[in-house]
Amino acid sequence: MTDTTGQRLSNPWVVLATLLVIYIFNFADRYLLTGLIGPIKAEFDIGDNLIGLLMGPAFVVLYVVMGVPFARLADRGSRIRVIAAGCVMWSLATAATGLATGPVSLGLARIGVGVGEAAFVAPAYSLLTDYFKPERRGLAFAILGFATYIGQIAGQAGGPALAAEHGWRMTFLLVGLPGGAVGALALLLVREPPRSLPNDGSALAVVPIGRLIGLLVRCPGYVLMALGFGFGTLSGVTFGYWGPELFARSFILDPVTIKTAFALNFGLAGLCGMLAFGALSDKLSQRGRVWPVQLSGLALLSATTLILTAVWAPSFDLAMLAAIPCGLLGGGWSVGLYAGLQHMLPASYRASATALFIAFITLLGYFVGPWATGALSQALGDDAHSLRLAISMVIPTGFLAGLFALLAAGRVEQDRMQLAEAS
Repeated sequence: MTDTTGQRLSNPWVVLATLLVIYIFNFADRYLLTGLIGPIKAEFDIGDNLIGLLMGPAFVVLYVVMGVPFARLADRGSRIRVIAAGCVMWSLATAATGLATGPVSLGLARIGVGVGEAAFVAPAYSLLTDYFKPERRGLAFAILGFATYIGQIAGQAGGPALAAEHGWRMTFLLVGLPGGAVGALALLLVREPPRSLPNDGSALAVVPIGRLIGLLVRCPGYVLMALGFGFGTLSGVTFGYWGPELFARSFILDPVTIKTAFALNFGLAGLCGMLAFGALSDKLSQRGRVWPVQLSGLALLSATTLILTAVWAPSFDLAMLAAIPCGLLGGGWSVGLYAGLQHMLPASYRASATALFIAFITLLGYFVGPWATGALSQALGDDAHSLRLAISMVIPTGFLAGLFALLAAGRVEQDRMQLAEAS
């Protein structure tokens, strides 16, 4: 593959595969803590509230703060260099978690993971947008989204299994260190493509951040997508982070067995749902760019209902049975919203606008969800029943997410033109 100047570019599928592997480490490192709640709580004698702080705020604060500067670097320079540097950073921070001596050092390591991971999502989606044509982006984004579930399986199933053999500290080292090598390898496999140019062929101008924020908050489609994605993330992350611990407390089974079954059942169903959603999204996008976003809204409404069913299942077998439709419907809703967002945003600030989008949804989903659930659980008793009640208070935000996504679908094309004219 070559660009318009004859420069040789990477094969798009090699680029996608490389980003997928990096993103798997991203989610594995993120979810590893959730699979090892039991031994960490026991060693440091901490409750659900502090675990929720480690899962959410400790990870999120600098993730959000650094996401926009990393994206601005990506808009101005090499996106793959930003991604590779971030991968090395979060991998080393994950390994450092295994060296923690108490809650403070655990929190500092978690902060380091957040800083590194802030460098990935916006540059990666911007990079794929330049490597794949619009009618193939849904599939490309869906394949990249596999990392959500493969990483969850690795963290929540592989983590406890490794910890059973080697201890939780060594597990963080074994999972964290290889990621650094993967980040360095990406520099050899991925070439930076030229940005998409405006229709008149003029050079891209970097939009000042203040003006950019003003453009985006006046764009109803962008705001509605952010609210839909944010509340969907709040609901999904709450269940993804705390669900394995809920089932481990609720059913008299080996915690490693339960957490492995949870990760595999929900994860594998989610993988299938992600792939199906990506293929269907590409097919529907040929009719109009609003269709994938509408599909996301419907999937969110359905998945939220099924997740609540799984939370209140009277037996682990029934909960795992509910995992199949939960994963199929919930596995790919993000694809349609990401496809609609990338279609709507001009190339001159696509990564920066995506980073602002991610900052909002991360604050709502990853900051509020895990922390609020842990705090509610501890306030209500710090046991299985209290955790179930806490999760059930947060999960219904997925219904709001579905409604906002459906409203956003009607604004995609109109707001694409509005942003193009304004930029």
